[in-house]
Amino acid sequence: MNVLWPSDPAELWPDQVPTDLLELPVLAQRCGVRQVLAKAENQRALGSFKSLGGMYAGLRALSRRTGAASLTQLRAACAASSAPLRLVCASDGNHGLAVAAAAHHVGIAARVFLPAAVAEARAARIRALGAEIARVQGDYEDAVLQAEAFAARGEGLLIADTGSDPHDPVIADVLAGYGLLARELRAQCAQAPTHVYVQAGVGVLATALAEGLHDWLRAPARLVVVEPDNAACVGHGLRVGHPQRIAGDLATVAGMLSCGQAAGVALASLQRHGARAMRVDETGLSQAPAAVNAAGGPDSTPSGAAGVAGLLHAAVDPELRRAHGLNNDSVVLVVITEAALVESAETC
Repeated sequence: MNVLWPSDPAELWPDQVPTDLLELPVLAQRCGVRQVLAKAENQRALGSFKSLGGMYAGLRALSRRTGAASLTQLRAACAASSAPLRLVCASDGNHGLAVAAAAHHVGIAARVFLPAAVAEARAARIRALGAEIARVQGDYEDAVLQAEAFAARGEGLLIADTGSDPHDPVIADVLAGYGLLARELRAQCAQAPTHVYVQAGVGVLATALAEGLHDWLRAPARLVVVEPDNAACVGHGLRVGHPQRIAGDLATVAGMLSCGQAAGVALASLQRHGARAMRVDETGLSQAPAAVNAAGGPDSTPSGAAGVAGLLHAAVDPELRRAHGLNNDSVVLVVITEAALVESAETC
C-alpha cells in the first residue's frame, strides 16, 4: 500500500519557517501575569492556521482515493481520472480557502458551501483559487449539512473539519495538520507555558494543542477553550458529554467561530485532557484585536484574537482568575489565528 501524500504537513511548504512566537509584556502587565506569548498564525500561508488542516486533509483524501504517493503522482492521477474529481466542504471562510487551495494545487475543482452571512471579501478569496461558492440561507451548521448531502450524492469528496464521528479519517488529518503548530511551539518556547487560551470554533485547534502540549505544560497546566456567548458549542458538548447542536442563530462578531456543534474528535480529546471552556461577550471579542495591537502584536480580527479576549476576561474576574490558577508567575500562551484580512466587511 502506498504511503499517503503528504505524510507530514511540513511537506506542503518545504521552504517554510515557523510562524513567530511573540512576547507581549504590555499585555502581561495588564493581565497580572509574568509573560504572555502569542503565536502569530497571521503569518501562515493563506493568512491563518487553517491552511495547515484543510490543505493537508484535502491532499491526503485525494491520495487515498487515487493511490498517489507524491505530488507529481497526485497531479497526474487527478488529470487522468475518468470521473472529474472535486473537493467539497462547508466553511465560514478560512477552511474553505484552504480546501480550495488544495484543489488548486493539483488542478481539480472545489465547491465551498458558505453561510449567507460570510463576507463577500472572504468568498472572493476562495473564488480566486478557482473554487465554486454555494451560498446557504442559514448558519454554519446548515452549510455543513448541505455539503454533506452534496458529497453523499457522489458530487465530490467531502473535506470536513467537523463531524460527530471521532474516528473520521479526514478530520483526523485536519487535526494532524494543526499539530504542526504544537510542534513549532515546543521548539520555540524557552520555558513551557502554564496556561493556554485558545479560540474554539468546533474545537479542533484546541484539540491539536491539547494533544500536542498536554505533557509539556507546567502546573497548573490549564488549557482554556474560548467561545463567543452566542456560539458556545464546545462548552455545551463538554457539559452533556457528546456533540449536540446548540440553539440560537450563532450570530457573533467573531464570524469564524460561529459554530453550533462541536466536533466529536474534539470533545473526546478535550475531556480526556481536562480542558475548560469559557464564554466571552461581544464587547470583549470586539475589543481584543485592539488590545493585541496596543501590546505590540499583529493586526487581527475578533475571531483571530478571541484567545486574548478570554485571557483579558479571566484576568480581571476574581472568580475566574482563581479557577484558572492565574497569578503573577503565570506564563500564558495565546494563538493569533488569522490576519486582519476582511473582518471589517463582516456582516455577522
